[in-house]
Amino acid sequence: MASVHNPIIPGFNPDPSMICVGEDFYIATSTFEWVPGVQIHHSRDLIHWELITHPLKNIDLRGDRDSAGVWAPCLSWCDGVFYLVYSDVKMFSHTFYDVKNYLITATDICGPWSKPVFLHSTGFDASLFHDDDGRKWLLSMRFDYRTWKVRFAGIVMQEYSVEEKRLIGEPEDVTMGTPARICEAPHVYKRNGWYYLMCAEAGTEERHQETVWRSRSLHGPWELSPYHPLITALPYPQNPLQRSGHASLAQGTDGRWFLAHLCGRPIGPDQLCILGRETALQPIEWVDDWPRLSSGDDEPLVDWVVNNEPETTRVLRQWCDDFDGEKWSVNFSSLRRPLGDRASLSARPGWLRLYGEESLESRFNQTLLACRQQDHGMRAETKMDFSPVSYQQTAGLVYYYDTYSHFYACVTRDEKKGRVLTMMVEELYKFTMPLGVGVVLPENGSVWLRLDVDGLAAQFSYSINGEDYKPFGPVLNAGVMSDEYYHNCGQQRFTGAFVGICCQDLSGHLAPADFDYFSYQEK
Repeated sequence: MASVHNPIIPGFNPDPSMICVGEDFYIATSTFEWVPGVQIHHSRDLIHWELITHPLKNIDLRGDRDSAGVWAPCLSWCDGVFYLVYSDVKMFSHTFYDVKNYLITATDICGPWSKPVFLHSTGFDASLFHDDDGRKWLLSMRFDYRTWKVRFAGIVMQEYSVEEKRLIGEPEDVTMGTPARICEAPHVYKRNGWYYLMCAEAGTEERHQETVWRSRSLHGPWELSPYHPLITALPYPQNPLQRSGHASLAQGTDGRWFLAHLCGRPIGPDQLCILGRETALQPIEWVDDWPRLSSGDDEPLVDWVVNNEPETTRVLRQWCDDFDGEKWSVNFSSLRRPLGDRASLSARPGWLRLYGEESLESRFNQTLLACRQQDHGMRAETKMDFSPVSYQQTAGLVYYYDTYSHFYACVTRDEKKGRVLTMMVEELYKFTMPLGVGVVLPENGSVWLRLDVDGLAAQFSYSINGEDYKPFGPVLNAGVMSDEYYHNCGQQRFTGAFVGICCQDLSGHLAPADFDYFSYQEK
């Protein structure tokens, strides 16, 4: 029998919003500072999920701080129209959030999508509920900066007018949540005359959970579920799916209900989720008109039977982009803005040319193209032509978490030794170059670069003929690529590890680097 194996969407794909339209299931996930914004995956069997589109293709997030950007999209469908609500968080701190919430629509999931409609800046994690009387309601969390108030100040709701393309009426309080605190990510559903309110609570770390209330009226009063919480991993430290919460419901055409939820898979003694927060799926049953995990408790299942079809043999994940087409792979993302004229597939046919701009610490104009690390064991590889004229020009292969945590194997030029391969290491604001000048390379010819990650160990290697690879630099700590690495230092981050290719020219002359291919392979 065929089974769902969690997570269904591995690697950095948090905050899932799931819907079912006909035979098609869709899940939208957060992308934070990475663009294009919002990943949408599609499936018909709940087992195999394909990344099909990004609705926010041209979003500009320049200046957004690390782990800000596009948070918690809410995907919905009503009367032949797809609706997507999302938050653009410009800045967050221990005191303030600077955020704008928007709505876009489309009649086809792959677009074109409408221009964004501004909704409000009250809080993040907004969602849109379509009531069966035709009215629509926007819900979101609300925050309060006042020192004598609760920072996460509950859930608020306000009516949205499709005709006027704006919120109307006055906002109303919905709930302050439970004693678990940090009430966010509200979703409302209606079934059998009951309204159901679902919220993520207790933060997105190990205490994470999903809470459910119901009411006969959208305006309350709301009754807490006797099966509370709906899902959490807190009591189950041996479960591989930790940090479980931030969920959404969808009903298939066969009447079955399913819960998509966020999770993380920690590894090592410090329990680090280097793959970021991922998306998992659980079966739901209804008991006395309350949703409950079909397992009968609140523990997430790693595997569960979805149908009676024969089980398929899983193959290792692998893909390669040889840059021979008109577009690069949908698996690639760039930082904060589309690459635009900083990249070309036509300048040198069969190669991707990247024009160098700002440093890897920049929050504005980086020339970087990367994919999510989706496996604890993986290999990424590229072939590059690059002829720098100064140390200000660099290009190569990068293992990236954010502007202040990344590992970079790059070709550059030294005044005395000529073209060299060196390494830059940034760990939580501490910058080092462990090899100094680095390895002297031939003045001309291609360089092959490779990154192998095995659990918490990351190792770069290089070749000048594409066959004989030599390890390059020390074995690096892949744990740096995790949220927990920051949390353990008292800081908040919420993304995951990427690996990709990039180019910098700190002289401002846009020196180009050419890449023949990029490959990713699970090990």
